[in-house]
Amino acid sequence: MGRAATPLALVGGTIHVSPTEEPVRGGVVLIRGETIAAVGSKGSVELPKGTGTVDCSGLTITAAFWNSHVHFFERKWADAEAIPAPELGRQLQDTFTRYGFTSVFDLSSSRENTRRIRDRIDRGEVLGPRIRSTGEGLVPPGSVPSEQVLNLMGVMATPLPEITDAPQAAAASRKLLDAGVDGIKLFASSPRGALLPDGAIQAAVSEAHQSEKPVFVHPNSGADVLAALRGGVDVIAHTTPRSGPWDDAIVTAIRGRRAALTPTLALWKHFLRHDRISTQESLVGTAAGQLRAWVAAGGAVLFGTDLGAVDPDPSEEYALMGAAGMSFSDILASLTAAPAERFGDAARLGSIAPGLQADLVVLNRDPSNDVRALADVRYTLRAGQIVYSAGA
Repeated sequence: MGRAATPLALVGGTIHVSPTEEPVRGGVVLIRGETIAAVGSKGSVELPKGTGTVDCSGLTITAAFWNSHVHFFERKWADAEAIPAPELGRQLQDTFTRYGFTSVFDLSSSRENTRRIRDRIDRGEVLGPRIRSTGEGLVPPGSVPSEQVLNLMGVMATPLPEITDAPQAAAASRKLLDAGVDGIKLFASSPRGALLPDGAIQAAVSEAHQSEKPVFVHPNSGADVLAALRGGVDVIAHTTPRSGPWDDAIVTAIRGRRAALTPTLALWKHFLRHDRISTQESLVGTAAGQLRAWVAAGGAVLFGTDLGAVDPDPSEEYALMGAAGMSFSDILASLTAAPAERFGDAARLGSIAPGLQADLVVLNRDPSNDVRALADVRYTLRAGQIVYSAGA
């Protein structure tokens, strides 16, 4: 990926250097190559001769965003090596970088196909986010929908390992880890009611943690959440509103585990878009209550939308997280510092400081006044390069 030969400065914006610090107003971010060289008020940052500048007056600057729950299983990503570069680049922009996402975690897709997308980005053929992937998710027997159903959903038919016992869970996890995945994804149950066998979660967690990789679990019920937490997983990939409020046993397990949650609140509204408003509001309200219980119990939150199952625009998710009681700072942390720390990248990503990689988002509006503004992106920079510019 090409880099600017001369320094670049973002000048005049309100800079949220981290979710916990007071913003720098009318500040400057100086970028050299791929990294941040300096950040501060205009008077405190000296610009080298020949520095290119981007006027950010009236705009807001934050660290670039992570979406910690996406999928590359839609048909539009199929045969990724053969998609013409302009078309693939446009799809990546429309889906990710136009909304400020420079890091994403794919939670179950064809490992080889997703790797090809990542390789084309890394080779500089197209502009796009860093992609981490679990490869194919591990499922209970009989969980994969028919090809006809998958086709109606717009999803590629991808064989998933069906797990019948704990040794098989360990072996399937090890095979994926040896192939180079960045984590393991488990589906604790299927919509038809089939469950992962006893010990399967623990076996997968043991293999993944030996390789210092995280484990994600897709739950369909509160019982699944409890089993996942007790099994030592790192990330619960959804709330479970159809199972009702999470009980004391789950809250106790949250307190006892250092796990994170991707709430995916807008997902439930999307699934119920054909139903009455009262039905939508009831289910989303239950999911919001589960998120509040998670936060109150000390659980970490990672922003994630289940992208691939929902539309790319994340503004509804931001609004629902805010309505569930998360502050702007909380939501910004879920997009930046929290995933960087969770996935071992805090030394280079997740905040704005000298020496860190210049992954940045410039927003048209102030998100501290309206969290939906987090989706109103003027520029996205990855490693010092502008990979999205509104109107370009």
